[in-house]
Amino acid sequence: MAGPELVDVAVIGGGPAGLAAAAEAKGAGAGRVVMLERDERVGGILPQQIHDGFGTKVFKEALTGPEYSAIYEARVNERGVETWLKTTVTELTRERVLTVRSDRGIQTIKAGAVVLAMGCRERTRGAIGTAGTRPAGVYTAGAVQYYMNVSNLAVGRKVVILGSGDIGLIMARRMILEGAEVVCVAEILPQPSGIAGNIVRCLEDFDIPLYLNTTVVEIHGKERVTGVTLAEVGPKMGERKGTRRFIECDTLLLSVGLIPETELAIDLGLSMSPATNGAIVDESFHTSAPGIFSCGNVLQVHDVVDYATLEAEKTGIAAAKWAITGKLPDSKINISAGAGLRYILPATISGEDAIDFTTRPWKEEHDKSVVFKSGGEVLRRLKMPHMEPAGMIRVRVGKGRFRHVVNNEITVEVED
Repeated sequence: MAGPELVDVAVIGGGPAGLAAAAEAKGAGAGRVVMLERDERVGGILPQQIHDGFGTKVFKEALTGPEYSAIYEARVNERGVETWLKTTVTELTRERVLTVRSDRGIQTIKAGAVVLAMGCRERTRGAIGTAGTRPAGVYTAGAVQYYMNVSNLAVGRKVVILGSGDIGLIMARRMILEGAEVVCVAEILPQPSGIAGNIVRCLEDFDIPLYLNTTVVEIHGKERVTGVTLAEVGPKMGERKGTRRFIECDTLLLSVGLIPETELAIDLGLSMSPATNGAIVDESFHTSAPGIFSCGNVLQVHDVVDYATLEAEKTGIAAAKWAITGKLPDSKINISAGAGLRYILPATISGEDAIDFTTRPWKEEHDKSVVFKSGGEVLRRLKMPHMEPAGMIRVRVGKGRFRHVVNNEITVEVED
């Protein structure tokens, strides 16, 4: 029986993060780099996102999703990355042995380093437990985006959108432009789930009402959706009595959040963050398993694809370094999220280099500061005119600041 395929770096996932990580791993000197993608094409959801706005951070110009994806697909090809399409990783061990299934059958791969870049999947109706019948006309936002933008298929003419995630907001605008009526967007939270810019561009510019603290409590229809019942919710997410109202529609589009594809990470027993549902990583995006790295939406859900790309490029370089030398900076300084913040990444750093930290606030804030402290002293203060849970905060802290760390502990919090 043939032995496993030997590779320097194996990247699981061929979306934006996987493409960037694979390209940079190869560019950093890794010998054989293999990118494993279960779909029949690379790019993740980028090929179906035909609106512009991608690339403003990386390329300083607004590109469509297909254009952005094509640049990185060309890059991995030019650098000699092997791309295995229609390939699913069914098992990964802490010794970095992967079992994969594809048209070629079942194979094993032994990697010097592994990058987890599997991204997210959308929450479905089953995931949120909506009552009612099971008629046609209930879709996730990403599915609608694929049907309309890739397959040129209309999904409905009178639409209610549940959830104000960014893809749902973008599809509200898209459906209006295709001649459909978007009756409303209902959001169970007291604030939108998408970024402020998309609320303006996709809802307000088209006079689409947004109902906050509101959800769908029942779906109506036998063969096709005929309508939904909306109701307001209270502070503890319980339904407010007397607030039910029927909305006629033929389509319900769900934009109710993303679930990181963390099954492999969980099976490995990696240390996981309850705040992000992703792995806990250090400044090299190295997980608790030696030689296994994580980046992109499987690590933390990003609001801008450029930031996922930049994160993945650093990860690919670190994975190549591990594969070549077996060494990375010693991360001994612990970083913890304090008042006002959901989490902070990375969780540990060496203090030897400048670090781009990422975080999100618990709630919308105005004219506050994100403050890095150690031993009661301020290391870095960043004034934030506006913060919202939907928007990721990125803060660069120079390595000189880390000379003042006390007891290898830094706390990051929101202050006036």
